[in-house]
Amino acid sequence: MPEFFLELFSEEIPARMQAHGVVELGEICAKSLAAFGYAEERIFYGPRRLAVSAQLPSLAAGGGFEEIRGPREGAPQAALEGFLRKYGVDREQLIIQNGFYVLLRGIADKQAKDVILGELGLQLAKLRWPKAMRWGQGGDFAWVRPLRRIVCLLDGEVIPLKLGPVTASNETEGHRFLAPEAFTVLSAVDWEEQLRQRFVVADYEQRRNKIVHLLTEAVGARRLTVAHDEQLVDEVTGLVEWPLALIGKIDEDFMDLPPEVRELSMKVNQRYFALRDSDGKPAPYFAFVTNIEAKDGGEAIIAGNERVLRARLSDARHFWDLDLKKPLNELLPKLDEIVFHAKIGSQSYRAEWIAETSESIAELLHADEDVRKQAKWAGRLSKADLVTGMVGEFPELQGIMGGYYAERNPRGWDGPIVGAAIKTHYQPRGPSDQVPAETVAMSVALADKLVTLVLFFKAGEKPTGSGDPYALRRAALGVIRIILENQLSLSLKQLVRGRDDVFDFIIERLRVKSRTEGKRFDVLDAVLGSGSHEDLVDIMQRVNALSQMLNTDDGKNLHAAYKRAANILRTLDLDGRILNSPPSPGLYEEFEEKSLAKAIAIVTDALFDKRLLQNRQYEAAMSILASLRSPIDSFLTKVTIDSKLPEIRENRLRLLASFCWLVDRIADFSKIEG
Repeated sequence: MPEFFLELFSEEIPARMQAHGVVELGEICAKSLAAFGYAEERIFYGPRRLAVSAQLPSLAAGGGFEEIRGPREGAPQAALEGFLRKYGVDREQLIIQNGFYVLLRGIADKQAKDVILGELGLQLAKLRWPKAMRWGQGGDFAWVRPLRRIVCLLDGEVIPLKLGPVTASNETEGHRFLAPEAFTVLSAVDWEEQLRQRFVVADYEQRRNKIVHLLTEAVGARRLTVAHDEQLVDEVTGLVEWPLALIGKIDEDFMDLPPEVRELSMKVNQRYFALRDSDGKPAPYFAFVTNIEAKDGGEAIIAGNERVLRARLSDARHFWDLDLKKPLNELLPKLDEIVFHAKIGSQSYRAEWIAETSESIAELLHADEDVRKQAKWAGRLSKADLVTGMVGEFPELQGIMGGYYAERNPRGWDGPIVGAAIKTHYQPRGPSDQVPAETVAMSVALADKLVTLVLFFKAGEKPTGSGDPYALRRAALGVIRIILENQLSLSLKQLVRGRDDVFDFIIERLRVKSRTEGKRFDVLDAVLGSGSHEDLVDIMQRVNALSQMLNTDDGKNLHAAYKRAANILRTLDLDGRILNSPPSPGLYEEFEEKSLAKAIAIVTDALFDKRLLQNRQYEAAMSILASLRSPIDSFLTKVTIDSKLPEIRENRLRLLASFCWLVDRIADFSKIEG
């Protein structure tokens, strides 16, 4: 089967842009060549090349006829003559269809080669890059980095596709240093194999797996492990073509720096991997991946990287020592000079909000006076490290450094508890991040996110469908996770200072979270629809219990009976008057009426008099609610509700309404799907 193969060879492409580029490249090729049966696509990407190969079952496509409608029959002669001139045909070549002159014109076959030279080349020139550049004599042509070569083969034949200043051939290059000479490509398989012989692993996943294997093997020899960092592995895979793993040593003088400082400096500046010893503690070594196979086994490369790291960590040491000279509370006045948001105020204003809210949350959690003071102090200091040298150098360490400084240089209420709260107050930053679990830490982390939400909503800076520049959705999800994972019984309305818009926003994120976790968000809506619920823990306990009940036969049938009962009430009680008064036992005529009334009384007693709902015994509440299934089924099946006697009819509707009212105390079953 004919093969299409395209390689775009350039100067080094930023690692973060490679996957985007090759995916769009594949989409352009697939769309342009779809008529030829484009299939079995493979993509390749790395530092200096993007490539795609696919099978084209046919090298020609098209044929048949196209219909071109002309003037209406009976139109002025001039109109007809103009149509004939436009298409260069005679009157005899037209037919009449539905009152119009129509020209049937044959469509020539399209050749894959012509499409590649024409349409495909034009579309490739439009490939979108986050950033592009122009160079040399390329005119207006822009690409992510200067293109050097193009290989374009169709069934082994070179197709001279032109892109900017470069015309395709069948030649490419291997490793920049180890095998820079050009070589001839015969096919995709030949290209991949020849590259491997020339120190290039073209397939991204193979290269990534090789890096993981080499790192694991290298550190395992020293009984070490690599600190988990999938993002760094991805980035390094986009930086090298022929990976080799080496191990360097960290000077002991730098091992007393916070591990986050060392590891971030290694990752951000040098793309080094942090290592752990057999106890899981930071080890005085680092691993890195090189792109060169050195004759000395890498000794010179290791020594050079150790010197570079020594200089980087010396800078970090300078910031660390300088920052420790002042306690955090002495940095607070500088927060007045930093604008948090033009519509809100300074970081100092924000920190005071967090301090007051942290204390309030600790009080709601029934903490003693000392814990409340610690929470308030931690909240006030939570943003102080924004003016430190270390956070100025590494913004990713904000909060973390404040925690270390509070622990190392305590003043007043500073110390391990306050330090830990400051260190974790941004958590959870993402779905895999842990939430704070101690009272002070929970209070500050929760306060930070709630204050962010309230202040931005108050300023009118709400997220839109197209953007969330202040990460308010993440803040709301953080609020939800801290509350639920710590089982904090708190009034959400009270926490958001009564702002309905913030409350609704958090509830909407709860819906989204439930949906992504495979939970039924219609059950959540049903619980929320049953009354004023402000306690997220209580809400989710109800949701879980109701979901379990709805998965049983009794629950499903009870739901069906509720829907039928609600429909009857909507149909027969048009003004809602009957719902306002209870049924009269003296008007019961049928056994099923009495049985349903008795069952409703038993369930009502259990839910309210025995306080199952108030005591949050929701599984028991759902179980007894499900006991209504049999009597309501019998009532709806055997009792004629629309009696000819008005008083009997109204009493039966009142009984039905009392059933629906009771179910609604648990959840609004009308919102449950199915």
